Amino acid sequence: MATRTRRPERREEPLSRERIVGAAVELLDQAGEAGLTFRALSERLATGPGAIYWHVANKDELLAAATGDAVSAALAAGAAGPPDSPDAAIRAIALGLFDAIDAHPWLGTQLALQMSRSPWQSATPQILERIGRQVRALGVPEGSQFTTIFALVYYILGAAGQNAVNRASAGMLRPGVARNEYLDAVVTQWEALDPEEYPFIRAAAGQLREHDDRSEFLAGVDVILAGITSVYL
Repeated sequence: MATRTRRPERREEPLSRERIVGAAVELLDQAGEAGLTFRALSERLATGPGAIYWHVANKDELLAAATGDAVSAALAAGAAGPPDSPDAAIRAIALGLFDAIDAHPWLGTQLALQMSRSPWQSATPQILERIGRQVRALGVPEGSQFTTIFALVYYILGAAGQNAVNRASAGMLRPGVARNEYLDAVVTQWEALDPEEYPFIRAAAGQLREHDDRSEFLAGVDVILAGITSVYL
């Protein structure tokens, strides 16, 4: 009688901190911070909570790790190819972070919280270091580098975070609403404001319909860079 050859058992990828953080990012993207629970994470990874706790102590540590992971990927994307100048490097870093916050709507809030509550976590030093090197390379005097770096960081994170909120708000008007419908609704409300009390808003309202979020964001970075050149260089 022929001997039946037994197939080797399929080995599952071992549980690791990297896998856990990757799954956490996926859950955050799908359901936000409220959807990131150790129960949901256990189901996604097909393991028990105890195995996860072996690698990650609690939800705060998990959020910090997910935030750091997303920022690392964003900065790596922003570093693709050698920049022509410190200005170009800053623009690339800014756009990398803008796109990451746009792709991960939870990221802007987590970065703001981390910078205020625990700026020693990995994401904040990564951002400050990358931008700080370029500010130094621009030739900004040492005594003004701190102020300059934070002016850039606050603009980048604030504007990118607001863009993510705007995108989420557009989706809340009704399921499947298009971006242009949302902008039309905003413009209609602005144009209905009192012309004597809000002359500028009414005059500028039409520009909102056609603006490109990334281009407007980058234009703001350029304004700050032009100010740095004017004041310090």
